[in-house]
Amino acid sequence: MYTVLMVLLAYLIGSIPSGLLIGKIFYKTDIREHGSGNLGATNTFRTLGVKAGIIVMVADILKGTLATSLPSILAHYNVPMEWELHPLIVGMVAVIGHMYPVFANFRGGKAVATSGGVILFYNPILFFILVLGFIITLYLSKYVSLSSMVAAIVALIYSFFTRDLPLIIVIFLFSVFIFYRHRTNIKRIKDKTEPKVKWL
Repeated sequence: MYTVLMVLLAYLIGSIPSGLLIGKIFYKTDIREHGSGNLGATNTFRTLGVKAGIIVMVADILKGTLATSLPSILAHYNVPMEWELHPLIVGMVAVIGHMYPVFANFRGGKAVATSGGVILFYNPILFFILVLGFIITLYLSKYVSLSSMVAAIVALIYSFFTRDLPLIIVIFLFSVFIFYRHRTNIKRIKDKTEPKVKWL
């Protein structure tokens, strides 16, 4: 019972539509009606500006971190669990919630920030390596989408060196999610029609 509730809670945490909430509450704007129509941080940056984009990005990261920490939190309070779930599995549920949020008609973000939040809790060193790789790629290319995919590749390569099988599997799945969710971006990059960031 408690294990099922934990998984459900992780999904609901991931489903919190940060971009939609920030846009509607503080800017009276539904970001789904602007830019790419995506609820993630990238479209928030484009539609609402840097300040809103940073807030949404941090919120989406923390969703993944909080969900991944649930097994530890519940264990701390001696909540009896029927099955022991690896924290990465719980974190992955939050990422699925972020991509397909029940609170936003299952139209969510592209899995990047929330996946990063999962990694932040489980392997902070890898998280900061990915942030560095993302920033460098973004500075050189001005493409957020390309930077996200490069970070996914770096994470996958790094995971193989850890010999941590759960991490390898989950990072592989995150990479699949990210590349799948960016399939239209890949086409636009090839066609040279992908928008570049203007604030960097």
